[in-house]
Amino acid sequence: MTSSLLEVKDLEVEYPGKGFRAQSFKALKGVSIDIKPGETVGLVGESGSGKTTLGRAVLGLAPVTGGSIRYRDQEIGHLKRKERRALSSEIQVVFQDPYSSLNPSLTIEQILTEPLTVRGVSGADARKRVGSLLDQVQLPTGAASRLPREFSGGQRQRIAIARALALDPKLIVCDEPVSALDLSTQARVLDLFIDIQEQTGVAYLFISHDLAVVRHISHRVAVMYHGEIVESGDGDQVTAHPAHPYTQRLFMAAPIPDPDRQEDRRVERRRLIDEQRAAESAA
Repeated sequence: MTSSLLEVKDLEVEYPGKGFRAQSFKALKGVSIDIKPGETVGLVGESGSGKTTLGRAVLGLAPVTGGSIRYRDQEIGHLKRKERRALSSEIQVVFQDPYSSLNPSLTIEQILTEPLTVRGVSGADARKRVGSLLDQVQLPTGAASRLPREFSGGQRQRIAIARALALDPKLIVCDEPVSALDLSTQARVLDLFIDIQEQTGVAYLFISHDLAVVRHISHRVAVMYHGEIVESGDGDQVTAHPAHPYTQRLFMAAPIPDPDRQEDRRVERRRLIDEQRAAESAA
């Protein structure tokens, strides 16, 4: 039995060609990656590198043509729709654009209670849970009666995070969740992700094209280029002393703003996660 929460091994995703004699396109070429409970693995690369395809494959949204995806020792790469739906309580997603991922005609309370009531939670309990979720993402309880258009981009992303947290998942796939936000809002949302992880022990597959963003939040980092992982390892090592020429180019485009402060935060996060794991083992 593996200690990993998610284990991707030799994964291949190939899309069939369109039109007469069109060639198929292999988006992933033997990708392997693993995520432990309570850990953040950053997946970084430019547009078209395959990082979003990997996230979609984990979510069951991309065709797995080779290799395996195992979640808690269960193969999930070829689940049927009903089985995949049952797994959604444990694996959730936060997308890049919070507005398009939120139903504009529903109030925030309706958006957050929907996944709960589908699971059989009573209306009263679901509404009570909404208050807890809004508090968790640092939004006022009064936000529940409002519509998504009444919030800023950063606030809408907090609502999307709250929805992902509604079912107490073990893993959240974060697909460019801060790239549509300005820099100051990015920092606040990233700190929110970190705080939530410290409180709940949730794991993240954090996908981004920005090495500075990945550096801020990740314990380990994997760098993708042309459908392959070209470098991976400890977040500090990969983002501060990259070995692969492609990672070095990303590094040059993303200088470290305050490395000492970030290192102190990483050390403290790791200490808290190690304590949580030790407590769970003792229990």
